[in-house]
Amino acid sequence: MVKKFMMNKKVGETPLQALERGRKSRRIPSSVPMAYAGRLDPMASGKLLILVGDECKRQKEYHALNKEYIVEVLLGVSSDAGDVLGITKSHPAVFPTAQEIKKILPLFIGPYQSPYPQFSSKTVQGKPLFQWTLEEESVEVPLQNGTIHSLAYKGLRRVSAQWLETYVEKKISTLTPVTEQSKALGRNFRKEEVRAEWKKTLRPTTYPVLTIRVRTSAGIYMRTLAEDIGKKLGAGALALSIRRTKIFV
Repeated sequence: MVKKFMMNKKVGETPLQALERGRKSRRIPSSVPMAYAGRLDPMASGKLLILVGDECKRQKEYHALNKEYIVEVLLGVSSDAGDVLGITKSHPAVFPTAQEIKKILPLFIGPYQSPYPQFSSKTVQGKPLFQWTLEEESVEVPLQNGTIHSLAYKGLRRVSAQWLETYVEKKISTLTPVTEQSKALGRNFRKEEVRAEWKKTLRPTTYPVLTIRVRTSAGIYMRTLAEDIGKKLGAGALALSIRRTKIFV
């Protein structure tokens, strides 16, 4: 039996849902343990490394692998999740040029440190951060530490508010409804709240979308990087899309 394999996680899937899809397609018995090495957020897509059988015992080793992403950064809107699946906030319009963007991107190459997203699975005092957030309890958010090996500018375009609303709705609709009582705290990803806030937030204008390619060490959230790039450009920002293109096994 294969020890590990790579698969593409779809937008809207959790890593566990993708793993079970891989189990079914490869006809791996339910009695055989499987694990994924390196999470991907529900709104992210791309490469997911699946471990099978005894290889699951080496899961921590695989977590440390370098990765590559293509990230689209939306400027002019932020969210409490750092991506489209969050409660949004509108910001003043900022339209940087390609030259201005290329000037700030090298500043992120090297050691990278930033707080974990408040909606993340990072465990603090025995609970994931998203649980602390949904329970509206305060906790000190730890810092993510890693290294950005390269960061390349791949393009800049403008999209309309109408296009954004359609795009966001399509992504949110890919999420499978949460019916398990044990996961009720997640409030079904707050889908209805998020939809309503996007409708309130968008203005009748166009928004810049920056595309970048990032190669990083483990432990860096692309949602946070998108927000930090926005700050350097003087703009509110979020990760419009995240696609993991490589895992350097």
